Amino acid sequence: MLFLALASALPASAQASIERGKAVYAEQKCANCHSAAGVGNKKGALDGFGVKNSAEDISLWITNAPEMSAKIKAERKPPMKSYSTLPKDDIAALVAYIQSLK
Repeated sequence: MLFLALASALPASAQASIERGKAVYAEQKCANCHSAAGVGNKKGALDGFGVKNSAEDISLWITNAPEMSAKIKAERKPPMKSYSTLPKDDIAALVAYIQSLK
C-alpha cells in the first residue's frame, strides 16, 4: 500500500520508468538471483540497495558486474554476469526500479 501511495506522488514519467524497469527485471529473469519486494532469491535482496548505492553504481553493477565485484571484493557464487547489451533506456529503467525498492 505504501508503494502505491508513493507511486502516485511520482511524476508520470518517473512512474513509467519504474514500471518499465520492473518489466525489464522480469524479462531478464533477475529474480532467479535477486529478490525485489521480498519476491525472488533472498540471497540477492535488492530492497534498499538503491538507497545505499548511486544510480551510477547500480548501472555499473548491471553493465559491468565483474568490475564492481572486484571493486568491493564480492565473493557471491555464481558471480553476476554483465548485461552490457541491454538498451540504455532499459538500463536506466532498471536503475529507476531498483532505486524505488525501499
